[in-house]
Amino acid sequence: MKARYKNMIVIGVVLVVLLAAGAGWMWYSMSQPLYRPGMVRTGQGLGAPLIPAQQAADGEPWTVEPGIVLHHFSAGTGRNVLIVHGGPGMPYLKPWTGLAPLTDRYTFQYYDQRGCGLSTHPVDKFSSSNYYENMMKLDKALGLGAQIADIERIRRILGEDKLILIGHSFGGMIAALYAAEFPEHVQGLILVAPAETLVMPPPSGGLYEEIRQRLPADQLPAYDAYLKRYFDYQNLFSQSEQSLVELNNEFVPFYLKAMPQANVPAESTQAGWGVQAIYMSMGTQHDYRPALQAVTAPVLVLQGVNDSQPEATSRMYVDALPNAQLKMIDGATHFPFEEQPAVFAKIVGDFLAGLH
Repeated sequence: MKARYKNMIVIGVVLVVLLAAGAGWMWYSMSQPLYRPGMVRTGQGLGAPLIPAQQAADGEPWTVEPGIVLHHFSAGTGRNVLIVHGGPGMPYLKPWTGLAPLTDRYTFQYYDQRGCGLSTHPVDKFSSSNYYENMMKLDKALGLGAQIADIERIRRILGEDKLILIGHSFGGMIAALYAAEFPEHVQGLILVAPAETLVMPPPSGGLYEEIRQRLPADQLPAYDAYLKRYFDYQNLFSQSEQSLVELNNEFVPFYLKAMPQANVPAESTQAGWGVQAIYMSMGTQHDYRPALQAVTAPVLVLQGVNDSQPEATSRMYVDALPNAQLKMIDGATHFPFEEQPAVFAKIVGDFLAGLH
């Protein structure tokens, strides 16, 4: 009998150790980035090759891989310029006011990233209880690598040897990482208030902490409760696309209360798993700055003086990119193309003219 109890104790101890090891492995896996610069160029972790699928005869929408189509619209005539929206998961419903004066020289191509807006949402629900399996499936379908690969496919669809890219907010980081993957295919890069996600964890605490610091005191309990639900990754895979769309959209009213002076453009916030996939791709610990040393094209970084994001964030990009300059725009927050459109158009126009 004593031997039996002794064996039971030993088994119990072993189970506790195994559970602790499993929890430690899960914590480590969640902290590490699933995307590392260079993966897209070599085709790692992608759901399809970089060669785009057969396109529809009318060119609408773009078919980047079998079963994945991207809604897009354009404004202007002339040299193509690709706009990479931010969020993650917040595509634009109409062209930027600050680019309107340049539409006689450039065609600005706007598109909804996969998993966003009117583009394909390839994931709805997960039936598996295997967390790691679900995480990898989500990353392949909607992660950072997939978004960067789509830019390369769009380049090929447009028939451009070299792209001119404008990335806003989180789209600024996506555009910068594309340029790091394919520097020979980038003619110029404009990063508008690029996101403070180049290094994780972010030095200032990041977007959610910045908004928390600016919210009225009576909003803080609701905001903290929201963040607790938002970052409940333990139960993430019990969610659906629609429930995550609703959860992601709950952030917008808090942002508007923290930044009442912001002139937020008409945006679609219809993204669910696309947002969470990006966060999982990045992990909680990475430093993508060394990869940006490969970018040889001229880079313009723009930021509003009154942005909630610190100026140091934009300077981090400038310091990491070999041929970059920073322009700060007075009287603007995170959306200078809507808040100071004339100034924005002049700065961007001068930069684009210098690329020829």
